[in-house]
Amino acid sequence: MAKEPSGVVWVERFPTSRKTDSLVPDFRDRCDDFLGALQDAGAEVTINATLRPPERAYLMHWSFVLNKGDVEPDDIPPHPGVDIEWVHRKANGAADFATSRAAAAAMVDAYGIVHPPSLTSLHIFGKAIDMSISWDGTLQIKPKGKPKKSIASAPRSGLNHDLWAVGASYGVLKLPSDPPHWSSTGH
Repeated sequence: MAKEPSGVVWVERFPTSRKTDSLVPDFRDRCDDFLGALQDAGAEVTINATLRPPERAYLMHWSFVLNKGDVEPDDIPPHPGVDIEWVHRKANGAADFATSRAAAAAMVDAYGIVHPPSLTSLHIFGKAIDMSISWDGTLQIKPKGKPKKSIASAPRSGLNHDLWAVGASYGVLKLPSDPPHWSSTGH
């Protein structure tokens, strides 16, 4: 069976869940409690990713490193269930690395990748959530087991350090280097 060339056609395959019910039970409960506190406080939350199939992690990771020039397309290992051909060919059959990199760049753009994707991401194990959080004014939010706390500091987003402490009280930890990423470990 012939492999299919890399490119944006792969981006819609192996979709990532955007629902907390796909997370492992303990982390799901912690996320749902934190999301409830955010909702009660009037914050706007958009969940962008929860459980990510390992096939999607593979595609995201290798398209990113190929696009960066960290690997040649013919050095990318295969992955079970993903019949992708990373090496594009010229009409004469010779490898076309420029076209291979262009296809990887198109994938990176279509995935909206801004942080290097991991092959061992906690998303694969149902222990991470990517979400956009925002609010206007002062956020009156209840940390787990404590009275409401006022967050008047900026930014009024998931990058707010005071909000990170509230998330931590629920066991939902922020990865500072990746704007939407929260997890069970902070990684």
